[in-house]
Amino acid sequence: MILNGNWSYPTTMKFGAGRIVELAEACVSLGIKRPLLVTDRGLAALPITAQALDILDNAGLGRALFAEVDPNPNELNLAAGVAAYQTGEHDGVIAFGGGSGLDLGKMVAFMSGQTRPVWDYEDIGDWWTRADSNAIAPIIAVPTTAGTGSEVGRASVITNSVTHVKKIIFHPKVLPSIVISDPELTVGMPKFITAGTGLDAFAHCVEAYSSPHYHPMSQGMALEGMRLVKDYLPRAFADGNDLEARAHMMSAAAMGATAFQKGLGAIHAMSHPIGAVFNTHHGTTNAVCMPAVLQLNALEIEARFEQASAYLGISGGFPGFCEFVQDFNDSLGIPRKLSELGVSTDRTDELVEMSLKDPSCGGNPVTLTTANLRALFDACI
Repeated sequence: MILNGNWSYPTTMKFGAGRIVELAEACVSLGIKRPLLVTDRGLAALPITAQALDILDNAGLGRALFAEVDPNPNELNLAAGVAAYQTGEHDGVIAFGGGSGLDLGKMVAFMSGQTRPVWDYEDIGDWWTRADSNAIAPIIAVPTTAGTGSEVGRASVITNSVTHVKKIIFHPKVLPSIVISDPELTVGMPKFITAGTGLDAFAHCVEAYSSPHYHPMSQGMALEGMRLVKDYLPRAFADGNDLEARAHMMSAAAMGATAFQKGLGAIHAMSHPIGAVFNTHHGTTNAVCMPAVLQLNALEIEARFEQASAYLGISGGFPGFCEFVQDFNDSLGIPRKLSELGVSTDRTDELVEMSLKDPSCGGNPVTLTTANLRALFDACI
């Protein structure tokens, strides 16, 4: 199978090894003449970032870079990015990296022409209509990890640096106009990042598949996304140079983020505040929380996971799927408890309260309450 293609769902996607060379062409097609490449501090000095900047520079598009992005990007990072964008008189953004670089880059493009605070565009009701759609700069997304799927998302997660609450900022035009998915860019990921990001994609698929909302297209995508992670994450983890495995994992990441239009649930409702308060890795946090959340939702989801288990080649129905999830985590070096990630019990009340306010609650099959969330945190910590 040739793992190379041009797709138009959910946006224009140029998928395949080596396709980063098309970055300048993508800028030209969107009318971008002065792009700002936004990435995180860790990626800024790596060869893949230099390669992207060289491609832009050689095409006469400059090599402007903004990399003051934290692992859980906040409104301070955003303000600095917008200032860099405006000062440099840029006309488009290349969001480059994992979840943090992609999310912050998309928000720089979004906020570059807005006049209200970013919190006024939180994913609540129709708040997105407050934005001036015509003032949103064009966005090209280039993922360098295979997990968040933010490259195909219409929102970004931004942490409030004062309250330490993660907020989802949404607008339909935050969906990048062009995505370049080049698995060669993910080859250098360390094992723990490969595992954590891959399990983030898996969590997106599991929660979308579990959600009670009606969205058959997302349901099918979530199921196949789970299969790709099950089959190819172990290979990418064992051999980071396995381009076939890296490519399938990039597909799974995009599929998970597209699928969760159907909804997320307790895994993300927990991991968002945990990440904001304790600065844990998002995908790894999701993985630690997943076994306990599956048990909470068991009565509501066991029938559909009987079908999923058969498709995935997992014996034992829903109990077999739950056993697989724990064994899968163990095989990838994921801790069994959040305490191993530095999460302590002294802020459980705060975490429960924050979880109940997280928009992911709405997609959980079992209604989330103070009591069952506290039980989940106790079990996971």
